[in-house]
Amino acid sequence: MDATQILTHAFGPLISTYWWLVLLLVLIAFLKTPFMKGVLGEFLVNLAARLFLDKKTYTLFKNVTLPTKDGTTQIDHVIVSRYGVFVIETKNIKGWIFGDPKQKTWTSKIYWHTSKFQNPLHQNYKHIQTLQSALALDPDKVFSLVVFVGDSTFKTPMPDNVVYLGGYIQFIKSKTQQILSDSEVLAICDKIASGRLKPSIRTHRDHVKHVKTIVEEKQRQIDENACPKCGRPMTLRTAKSGDNQGKQFWGCTGYPKCRTVRQII
Repeated sequence: MDATQILTHAFGPLISTYWWLVLLLVLIAFLKTPFMKGVLGEFLVNLAARLFLDKKTYTLFKNVTLPTKDGTTQIDHVIVSRYGVFVIETKNIKGWIFGDPKQKTWTSKIYWHTSKFQNPLHQNYKHIQTLQSALALDPDKVFSLVVFVGDSTFKTPMPDNVVYLGGYIQFIKSKTQQILSDSEVLAICDKIASGRLKPSIRTHRDHVKHVKTIVEEKQRQIDENACPKCGRPMTLRTAKSGDNQGKQFWGCTGYPKCRTVRQII
């Protein structure tokens, strides 16, 4: 009897009896994947908009994929109204959140586990730039909004346009000055509907592939520019004295603890 037969004989009756428990565990694991977390977060933002925003006043577009010069950009939600165009980035992240509007990356911390993620304000900036260009809109008519769903807590001060799910509708309704006419709203909605790529699994898959390529390229550049001794980034410096005065070289940002240099070829 081989190993497969032994395992089948040992666990077969158990699996046949508790198959539903195995299925439940697989489902729970699937729901915890980054993909499903993103889907759930977008669903909650979408649901809140449909429940608490008047459809006659606010028009909701979800998963808006727009072509760019270097590929595509995908916006979680766009809400169009007489009070402006709201570009919404959703983050389903747990734990304590540390970040500053000017930082490239923010940090989430759960007990002893720390992870970094792209500053969502910077991420949403590209969305806004693309949308403004496509719609020929003035910057003061477009509002950036980042919505955190899930069990997260801000541990550093956040700007007014970074909110929990409960503050997202409140932020939109706080804009009470009419800055777009009804005809402009209709024109914007028509441009979004006609200018976006057709929502489909293929469109989403192609966009994910494009984003993955960008991330891999950035990581390659970081690796190539890393200090061979300590791993910190190398920065371009100019020699201030000695035989090489005035010449540029790559120096470790860990200086003076790390004095590794690399000459420019």
